[in-house]
Amino acid sequence: MRKILPLPDISSLQQRYASGEWSPTQVVEAIHAEIQNDPDHIWISTLPLETLRNYARNIEAQEMASLPLYGVPFAIKDNIDLATLPTTAACPAFAYIPSVSATVVQRLIDAGAIPIGKTNLDQFATGLNGTRSPYGVCRNAFNPGYISGGSSSGSAVAAAKGQVCFSLGTDTAGSGRVPAAFNNLVGYKPTKGWFSAHGVVPACRSLDTLSVFTYTAADAAHILTIAAAHDAQDSYSREREAVGFNFGAAPHFRFGVPRRQQLKFFDNHESERLFYECIARMQAAGGEAVEIDFAPFVETARLLYEGPWIAERYAAIRSFYDLHNDQIIAPVREIIATAKQRSAADAFEGIYQLRQLKQQADRIWANIDCLLTPTAGTIYTIQAIQQDPIRLNTNLGYYTNFMNLLDYAAVAVPAGFQQDGLPFGITLAAPAHQDESLLHLAHRLQQAYSHPLGAAGIAFPHNIHFPAASRSSQVRIAVCGAHLSGLPLNEQLTSRQGRLIARTATSADYRLYALPGESPQKPGLIRATPNEPGVAIEVEVWELPEREFGSFTAKIPAPLGIGTITLANGETVKGFLCEHYAILHAEDVSHFGGWRNYLRQLTGSN
Repeated sequence: MRKILPLPDISSLQQRYASGEWSPTQVVEAIHAEIQNDPDHIWISTLPLETLRNYARNIEAQEMASLPLYGVPFAIKDNIDLATLPTTAACPAFAYIPSVSATVVQRLIDAGAIPIGKTNLDQFATGLNGTRSPYGVCRNAFNPGYISGGSSSGSAVAAAKGQVCFSLGTDTAGSGRVPAAFNNLVGYKPTKGWFSAHGVVPACRSLDTLSVFTYTAADAAHILTIAAAHDAQDSYSREREAVGFNFGAAPHFRFGVPRRQQLKFFDNHESERLFYECIARMQAAGGEAVEIDFAPFVETARLLYEGPWIAERYAAIRSFYDLHNDQIIAPVREIIATAKQRSAADAFEGIYQLRQLKQQADRIWANIDCLLTPTAGTIYTIQAIQQDPIRLNTNLGYYTNFMNLLDYAAVAVPAGFQQDGLPFGITLAAPAHQDESLLHLAHRLQQAYSHPLGAAGIAFPHNIHFPAASRSSQVRIAVCGAHLSGLPLNEQLTSRQGRLIARTATSADYRLYALPGESPQKPGLIRATPNEPGVAIEVEVWELPEREFGSFTAKIPAPLGIGTITLANGETVKGFLCEHYAILHAEDVSHFGGWRNYLRQLTGSN
């Protein structure tokens, strides 16, 4: 039998199970032996060997096909409940032993995953660096002199070293993304509410979400299908909405990049080089780079620690803090202490400011499908962070702190290595409910890079199956007249989040007429009768959210309506058609091949 550790990605592990090369029992025995020596301070507590064997034996008694995570070991950040093990949030005096596991943990166990234990974190999930724990500084998986990132430090390093196949973290300000970037992992921060927070010690309850560390975006997408579900026990839980335009699978998409002067690398020229290389990779994959104003995102990020949301961290542990604040380490204690300077009026002013900033930020999405930034502009040594803990930690959150305040989903993706061997990562972000598109694009980017996985040098598996996307909530509609790009009624599409998919033509059996008496003048498209020749007419195909389709069609005046149109490639879509009675006194303009050409001859333009 081959050496088991470091573990591969989920699909490769299950292939070894299916072949009989490994068994879940052998895997958990190898993990337990490995983590008894823990120089990197990854683990706070682990399940006893016999308990792990019992999990494995119960799984081995079942059919592999019945368990989507059959025998897959995972780690749990120690602010998430696992029955029988203490939840400490990296504060021994706070510890309690839960009788039941957190909702997401239990869903994963029910799917066949095996919990190994609880991992180290920045105390009370306050920090992005991994040094703020009485259980020791969790060291980077590539260079122990550097930070691992936080607050989900132990979860990231356990996955990067191949001690587990995936791990759970939490993310309020970047805790599920910064450690991924620093340890060559995918860090998936879902839309808030998709993963239940029941059984999780809150940091900022209105902003928190569980997160997932994996080797690959495909693994993260697989876990999403299992872990996400509405939970009545979590007041912030919400149903997943059907996906819209799947830019992650599209041959052409638009990604936003901050203006050059708004990008910060904190004097790390290697990060800067790697980020611009990633832009080129995205363009090679069909992406169109769109420069955006990053100012609303930066201003929003400042609210997280300079605004009233710091009071929410105090509210999360108020009773414990008031009695035992001497048990909380610096600088976590000092950060939370500033909450007492905040008033209810401050909270409302912060909410008003956030609402204004979100309106500014959301307008940017009319021109882009996703946002591309570095996950962090640089990485620091442990010594540097300990000497200047607040300022340098703030630098780490420059590209992350705004995400949950603005209700965005995000995926951190490995994007190369500095010359000193330390990994670099980028983040793809989009508004809520666009998770699957983000993960699909992350998958394509990983395939383009094909870097080894984690910190163990595991070869990138090119035979990865990416899970199928959920049902689309978009309607495709062909337009042939005043709704074309740049024409007077196109705003009726763009104001409803419409997106241009293709410029093409109908099949060669249509006629086009200029209808009289309309302002702006409109064409009438009809299907040619068997007794007259038809031609191909220029059209644009747009995608429109289902929820907007009704209000759009309500504005269509007679004699026009929506029917089914055949395109030149044989595809059928909804589109504008005209009733035959209306063409009796209309000019046949079919020979122009499209409405634009007809308008050009009217104005004499080229």
